[in-house]
Amino acid sequence: MSSLVISSAFDGGNIACRAADSPGDIRLEILKDNQSDFYQWFYFRLTGARGQACKLHITNAGKSAYTKGWEGYNAVASDDRQNWRRVATTYKDGVLTIEHTPRNDSVWFAYFAPYTMERHSDLIARVQASPLVRLSVLGKTLDGQDMDLLQIGEPAPDKRICWAVARQHPGESMAEWWMEGFLDRLLDPDDAGAKAILDKAVFYLVPNMNPDGSRRGHLRTNAAGANLNREWAEPTLEKSPEVFLVRSRMHETGVDICLDVHGDEALPYNFLAGMMGIPSLSDRQKALQADFDQALLAASPEFQTEQGYPASPPGKGNLTMCANYVAEAFGCLSLTLEMPFKDNADRPEPEFGWSPERSRDFGAAHIDAIAAVLDDLR
Repeated sequence: MSSLVISSAFDGGNIACRAADSPGDIRLEILKDNQSDFYQWFYFRLTGARGQACKLHITNAGKSAYTKGWEGYNAVASDDRQNWRRVATTYKDGVLTIEHTPRNDSVWFAYFAPYTMERHSDLIARVQASPLVRLSVLGKTLDGQDMDLLQIGEPAPDKRICWAVARQHPGESMAEWWMEGFLDRLLDPDDAGAKAILDKAVFYLVPNMNPDGSRRGHLRTNAAGANLNREWAEPTLEKSPEVFLVRSRMHETGVDICLDVHGDEALPYNFLAGMMGIPSLSDRQKALQADFDQALLAASPEFQTEQGYPASPPGKGNLTMCANYVAEAFGCLSLTLEMPFKDNADRPEPEFGWSPERSRDFGAAHIDAIAAVLDDLR
């Protein structure tokens, strides 16, 4: 029998192997984000177990950031890193156990289908070929990576200014899958809805707000251990350059609508949050959110409004968070979108759960929701 090898020394990888003497008792631990206690994201390869029934025990799952996220959760596995299927997973006594019999010599496991920095680079290279796109680099991350900004369409005084940012929390890879679907539809020359919205709006899109955390295999923080979605009130180039650079550009362009795209570990639903509780919340902002909710319900069967986060009490909204800061600073519609790591409980698909394909389709549907409120944004 060939020896078992666990590896994660690649783009987005995260795991530590504590024992791999037997395929039925592989012992693993997830590594913490750098300079942080957060951990939950994992992505690794198992080699040498073809045709053998494997049990992989993540022994420190019980002290991860969101233990509720393991309840009712199934990990994803892939032989080709293109198609990710759910595999049998149980959580008991603080240990997450994945059971799988590999068909090939190597199999990759992950918390959710990865969106690597290499795929990010491919996305940027592909979409910049469109005559509608202007690509710029806002600055550098702490690890020296580029902060990419995509401008779709040309600004004009009467055009609405639409911002969307994704993946402040790097382990929430579904957010960049969402952005891929959003971009593909927005740039489709045969899509009448996309063409109509670009006649009235210019888009500023940041497909990946946290390149360093993404490459390092972090769950929630950047290279310095900063949770970027708690940095919006007072970002610095020393601790959170990603937010500093994006926020500065927002103040140059203005904002009429902002979507901050995330994933939620525990809740098996797609939902919107944010803005409620900010000190200056207006009836106009409330009405815009209600209209956006209804438009997204009509655009996608994956969306719902019954489940989500409780609203913050009036005046108690956390202004260190993107959606709240932007809503307060610009008086605009600004929302946090959450997608599940598990499945959509309203529309279960056991083989794949919530997936890259569903994330992309959901991203595309947001074009219709934005179009529905566009004229009322000013």
